[in-house]
Amino acid sequence: MAKSLIRVMLSSRCRDPFPAGSKTTLTDLRQALKAEIESAQVLGRKLFEVWINEDAPPAEGTQDSWDACLQAVRDCDVLIVLSNGNAGWAAGEQDIGICHAEYMEGLRSAQAKVRLVALPTVAEAKGAAGERNRRFQDYLSRQTAFRGGEVKTVADAKKRVFEALSDAVISLAQRGVQAGASTRFDVGAALDWTRLDFRQRKAAMESTLRTALRGLQGAKVVDGGVVVKLDGKDVAVVVHAIPASFSVAAARELVGRPFLEDHQRIDLLASAHGPLHLIACHRGATETQATSLLGFPGATVVSGPFGVFVADDVQKVQFAFLANCRDDSQTRHASQRFFEWLQQTGEAALVARRAVSRARIVKVVAKEMDV
Repeated sequence: MAKSLIRVMLSSRCRDPFPAGSKTTLTDLRQALKAEIESAQVLGRKLFEVWINEDAPPAEGTQDSWDACLQAVRDCDVLIVLSNGNAGWAAGEQDIGICHAEYMEGLRSAQAKVRLVALPTVAEAKGAAGERNRRFQDYLSRQTAFRGGEVKTVADAKKRVFEALSDAVISLAQRGVQAGASTRFDVGAALDWTRLDFRQRKAAMESTLRTALRGLQGAKVVDGGVVVKLDGKDVAVVVHAIPASFSVAAARELVGRPFLEDHQRIDLLASAHGPLHLIACHRGATETQATSLLGFPGATVVSGPFGVFVADDVQKVQFAFLANCRDDSQTRHASQRFFEWLQQTGEAALVARRAVSRARIVKVVAKEMDV
């Protein structure tokens, strides 16, 4: 694909009829979409090049075909998945299908470029194919990608694909501007934050993080934190900030081990679970530093694009380091990526479950402290 064009991949089953019972197939739909998208012009020039698996030479069902499809997912700028719940072919009976694999690879490589268009779900299949489809449909139900409601006609499908593509282009362009503006830390807002002393910078970082949390759907402000919805449960989030490198003791000590003070946050837990601690870090964050803050190694420690997440399944302590919070934009972006990761991986449900347990533990500790 030419680098001067926006690379779009259309992922779907091939031979499945669409609409159901018709003689046209999803291959026919994708070929028509490819022609229309590639012929579209913006300001007098062609912007898009579309890849569909009919363009790939290997035959379906071979390892070469599998690898070619996943490479196309990694190479594209926008991945539009037209899904009817059919997981597609697989190398082995217990493997995931190719459609499932393409969707997962898109979310893994760059979630922001993935858009899902939901088609009517296929009839339940038997045997290994049915198991693959059920795994895929369960996976789809746990994701939060753009879908805009189920479509049932070719015209509606085309309209939804065009909406998804325009949404992706606008969103990715805006993210690119934000990222480009925040990659230099010696100018602009990043420099303004650097000029602040530790306490001023800490206050600015925490204020920005609270504001970002308040923007989440269903969030509400309470004394001492922000309550957000995770897996249908109210989870209290307490924000902190390390205003310099973690290795700088004076900056690190401004946060300490905040979970040791959870028993003092009983008012916050009156109508919520948790807490979950979010720690904005002015510089980078490592798994070693996260484990050091927790105080012992026996915990789940995960590095992601947002920073590092830690969860202790014994004490139910949970916190995340949000890395490189150098200015307002970077801090908001780190928070956004963290919550995207929670939803994408299914970790949100586990966080909510631990938060329920943590609240019970904290309340018992608080009661004992009052004795």
